[in-house]
Amino acid sequence: MQIVDLYHAREHLADLSKLIYGSKTAKGWRWLPQRLAQLDDGKVEAVLGSLRRLRPANTKAHEELRKTINYFEHNRERMHYREFRRQGWFVGSGVVEAGCRTVIAQRLKQSGMHWSVGGANNIIALRGLQLSGRWEEFWEMRAAS
Repeated sequence: MQIVDLYHAREHLADLSKLIYGSKTAKGWRWLPQRLAQLDDGKVEAVLGSLRRLRPANTKAHEELRKTINYFEHNRERMHYREFRRQGWFVGSGVVEAGCRTVIAQRLKQSGMHWSVGGANNIIALRGLQLSGRWEEFWEMRAAS
């Protein structure tokens, strides 16, 4: 299962709102929170309907609207955020990014270290085994084969 980072999707809407309505207009301040609420509820079709009703005033805004519509159309199946949350899944990439920093960067980016790709991959695999509590299991399985 793939999930599009909710905060990244929200950023697309916020950027588009600023481009179409300006950053400090009442219309923009009304439009954006409604779209964000729809997105948070996983109502991507409603978001797309709202996007399709927009009528940008200039070519740049029109092009960005087209890109944003394509982004939401292409990713709609990976944006069922209400359902994902109900199942206990994370809808933002922060947890994964923090995990990468903890598991990988902490070990590979120490002072003076230089790694080949193969060496780094081996260390990452071993670090994952150690931190997941599967170190002994791995070595038992390896000895048995």
